[in-house]
Amino acid sequence: KEVAKKTSDVAGDGTTTATIYAEAIYDEGLKNVAAGANAMELKRGIEGAVNAVVEALAKMSVPVKNSEQVAQVGTCAANQDEEIGKKIAEAMDKVGKDGVITVEEGKTLETTVELVEGMQFDKGYLSPHFINDFQSMQVSLEKPYILIHEKKISTVKDLIPLLEKVARQGRPLLVIAEDIEGEALATLVVNKLRGTLHCAALKAPGFGDRRKAMLEDIAVLTGGRAIFEDLGISLENLDLSDLGQAKKVTIDKENTTLIEGAGSTSAIKGRIEQIKTEIEQTTSDYDREKLEERLAKLAGGVAQINVGGATEVEVKERKARVEDAMHACRAAVEEGILPGGGVAVLRCTKALDNLRNKLTGDQKTGVDIVRRALVAPIRQIAQNAGLDGSIVAQKVTESSEANFGYNALTGEYGDMVKMGVLVPTKVERIALQNAASIAALLLTTDAIVSEIKEEKKDKAKSPGHMYD
Repeated sequence: KEVAKKTSDVAGDGTTTATIYAEAIYDEGLKNVAAGANAMELKRGIEGAVNAVVEALAKMSVPVKNSEQVAQVGTCAANQDEEIGKKIAEAMDKVGKDGVITVEEGKTLETTVELVEGMQFDKGYLSPHFINDFQSMQVSLEKPYILIHEKKISTVKDLIPLLEKVARQGRPLLVIAEDIEGEALATLVVNKLRGTLHCAALKAPGFGDRRKAMLEDIAVLTGGRAIFEDLGISLENLDLSDLGQAKKVTIDKENTTLIEGAGSTSAIKGRIEQIKTEIEQTTSDYDREKLEERLAKLAGGVAQINVGGATEVEVKERKARVEDAMHACRAAVEEGILPGGGVAVLRCTKALDNLRNKLTGDQKTGVDIVRRALVAPIRQIAQNAGLDGSIVAQKVTESSEANFGYNALTGEYGDMVKMGVLVPTKVERIALQNAASIAALLLTTDAIVSEIKEEKKDKAKSPGHMYD
């Protein structure tokens, strides 16, 4: 579970691969430890072998050159759903490789991509108690009011009149400020938990003058008013018209995404032109970089993939595959691609041969454990396709062609890159590193301390059992 979670957190995909590696390394390692091998020496051998494989993968990796390759990676990650791969490539074309892409449940049978006004910044929720989407561990606010405040908010008395006004509207509230602490934060959390007011709070992005400018950007985008100290406006005198609005806001532990703010198009364009002028006039490279970041956030927009389907169950399942595929595509753009189907890691055995010749004893055995683990993915793929995993793995290993592998979808052997079976280098690397780390830790663990579960109290006995 930990292997899969860590891999998903960093790479966004590759959880199955990581689990297969972890099982293979741990099973082989445990046999050797039971036979009297030194666990620490095995661990050193495993770690050295993984480093050698990672270096070999980096040399094999090919940069993503076009959207067709992005689509192929997305298709593979989405269980060979070509439509999903194409939609993700289309979304990346619209907003660029570093652009913001969100995935929503659509209202039609078709999956569509649209470019909407929005921005993302690197601040997450202040308290996990605000989370309302427990499947994705996010805060999701539909049509919220947005309070944009420059200073800290710590006392609740100034905030209460505004909370009452928002609660009467029956809409959520997002509070963005330098910090929200003490009784102010506690009041928001309690209101959310009681269901009185659906709300969330987060710290304002940036520092100093840059923070002020970013708050003004958010205000322009959402059609609200940034409450700065020098304006002399107190919280208790605020009206709903002073608050920003958006169609949707999603917040995770690290990022906040505002989608379709209520700001006027002319005001947003005016703000964009103002930032462009500042970029032209500045003499500082650092200031120029930060201004360009702000411009990208304000002008870049958000690509929204609306996942379609005939039933709610189909849409939810498809949405999960789209999210996996999107993470895989981002990873591919970041570190490049490799032939998929378990082929890339099989080609790293030469690097292990060179390392093995330099080692002795149980460290050498550790390298052999990793070598056997590298065959596990292709064997599993072949077994899932109803074939003998050992025979398929041997045939692929014996080939001198670097990209030669077995395509389980078509049942054919051939060049995996030409067949469009690709895997992101980052996903393969993270999966192997995390699997080896956790498996090696377990091999060197003698005892585990766990929490004793409390026994559930017996339910009240019926009168017929009063003498039991």
